[in-house]
Amino acid sequence: MKRFLGSRLIPAVITLVAIAAAVAIPLTLAKGPAPSTKEWYHHVSGIASTIPDNGDLNPYGTAVVKDSVGRLIEGDILVSNFNNRLNLAGKGTTIMEIAPDGTRMLFAQIEASDLEGDCSGEVGLTTTEQANWCSQGDRSQEACPGGVGLTTALVVLERGWVIVGSLPTTNGMPETARAGCLIVLNSDGMPVETFAGHSINGPWGMTALDQGDQATLFVANVLNGTVEARGKVMHTSTIIRIQLDVPEQGQGVPIRQSTTVIGSGFAAKTNAAALVIGPNGLGLSSDGTLFVADTLRNRIAAIPEALTRMTSASTGITVAVNGALNGPADLAVAPDGDIMIVNGNDGFMLEITPYGFLIGKKLVDKTKMPGASAGAGCLFGLAVRGSDGAYFTDDCASTLDLLH
Repeated sequence: MKRFLGSRLIPAVITLVAIAAAVAIPLTLAKGPAPSTKEWYHHVSGIASTIPDNGDLNPYGTAVVKDSVGRLIEGDILVSNFNNRLNLAGKGTTIMEIAPDGTRMLFAQIEASDLEGDCSGEVGLTTTEQANWCSQGDRSQEACPGGVGLTTALVVLERGWVIVGSLPTTNGMPETARAGCLIVLNSDGMPVETFAGHSINGPWGMTALDQGDQATLFVANVLNGTVEARGKVMHTSTIIRIQLDVPEQGQGVPIRQSTTVIGSGFAAKTNAAALVIGPNGLGLSSDGTLFVADTLRNRIAAIPEALTRMTSASTGITVAVNGALNGPADLAVAPDGDIMIVNGNDGFMLEITPYGFLIGKKLVDKTKMPGASAGAGCLFGLAVRGSDGAYFTDDCASTLDLLH
């Protein structure tokens, strides 16, 4: 069974703009907005705090568990934390598992030492997992360049594997940001593999197509020369596609088969408050189009044929730009094909069609800081709950909430 997993308004009509012949197949302009199946959402409910016992803050990644495997319970929501208890960015190490009724548990706490084992007896791995873990190079060397700082890049596969991005720092400041990696955890929350290098450089956002024994990851990378530019905008961020072989739990670990750059030239820069600003939210439609929250350019982009293309689509086709978009931070494709978006520079959640028509908007965070819009800096992670709700993280309060 195919499953699309995610893991940020727009005037009434938006004209599609092709970006310098970036792709071969343009989208078709729709003649009017399609009806929403959501009628539009009316209520915001607080679900739970995302702060674990170690005090990690700033919840980023959000993903809904599709199947119960190990400690993963169907319908629960995983949330990754980017900051530590001192509010230092790129130092968060925890993933919380939260039930829809607010029941919480710590799913994983990942330390850099967990990724640097010397293969002399990794705790909790089966014999097959141990052999695979130890065969993937010299595990006495650092397996995740820079350490652990969990980002929005978070997916849960139906076979119980959790994959999360790391963009670590040593002191919470942009100049110490490092390339990081993707960390694979089993269904009990134990790291069993890392994917680093091969175009992975500051994994910031991620989504996946889950096909059981195969999975395709799409990852947004924001550190290609960004740190060295010291706050200057760099048009070097990439979107990559990673093909995985995915075994059952206890029969090995996911293996990377290939990595392909399918998008390039996206804008990113370091920022003292946000650490990095760059492409983040990714969502895959049923026709194979990948939608990208191009945060700095304040637009939603589309990369057609994302599952099969072997060349970069540059920055894709502009589906929506400006209007009520305000620093789109994360997005997810709903079951009806519409795109849900949370703004990073105000507290609005939006819904648009794949052609840029506005369906609805809702102010979901009213936190007001001096000199800023209501909700500015509060919204980051987003995951749809079927057609009857959308989970989102409130970074200002470190909570998981639901619009329904």
